[in-house]
Amino acid sequence: MPAISTNTAANAAVRYLNINSSQETSALSKLSSGSRITSASDDAAGLAISTRISSDVTTLQQAATNASQATAILQTADGGASNISDILARMKSLASESASGTTTDSSRAYIQSEFSQLTSEIDSISTGTRYSSQSLLDGTSVFSSGVSVLVGSSGSDTITITLASLTASSLAVSSLDVSTQSGATSALTALDTAIDTVSAARASIGAQESRFNFSSDSISTQTQNLESANSAIKDVDIAAEQATLSSAEVKTQAAVSAESAANQMPQYLLKLLG
Repeated sequence: MPAISTNTAANAAVRYLNINSSQETSALSKLSSGSRITSASDDAAGLAISTRISSDVTTLQQAATNASQATAILQTADGGASNISDILARMKSLASESASGTTTDSSRAYIQSEFSQLTSEIDSISTGTRYSSQSLLDGTSVFSSGVSVLVGSSGSDTITITLASLTASSLAVSSLDVSTQSGATSALTALDTAIDTVSAARASIGAQESRFNFSSDSISTQTQNLESANSAIKDVDIAAEQATLSSAEVKTQAAVSAESAANQMPQYLLKLLG
């Protein structure tokens, strides 16, 4: 029923104008941000899941850094152990020379002089092989008892780094004396044991380094998959949202035209009174 006191058509047009304008604003917000969820009301469950995935990705990115640092520590330790192994090989060569009956006592004194210097150098290397000011091979750092490295998104995802002590004392070569033939002969056996000890320590370092390398690959894969899953939840579908925006723009324009026409209806009714 036509009336001049209440413009029902105008009220309806305004209501639809507000709805269409809100849809247009929402579509523009999503397109400009690149995110399908610009507020919790867009998808509360999706927002919660996306937030959790994002936190896991951030943790995994730090875990990748942790694994890289652990690998660097192990490589540093292996470099020191390699040098100690070379020294022990030279010491065994000297002991073998001294144990020979063709070597004179005066020559053995010279051999012992070099032998002693090499023994001191083992301690120098074991103490001087450092990472972040911590000696790695002298048994004084936390690495000798084991250090847990986080390599995942959970506190239980850890790998323990353990480094053996490779000092002259721990290798039982600190008191060796090759200034006599008998002492040199005994030293050969002790040096063989020390070389085996260093080889075992290097094998352990290599095994741990290998594990960290595989862990780094796993972290990279997990991060990629989680980012892909998060994209599926959070990222906006540009084509679909552009279609929504275009539809909202057309309906908004239609609502504005309808509102204009509705506002003129009372004027037409007033003409009936004339």
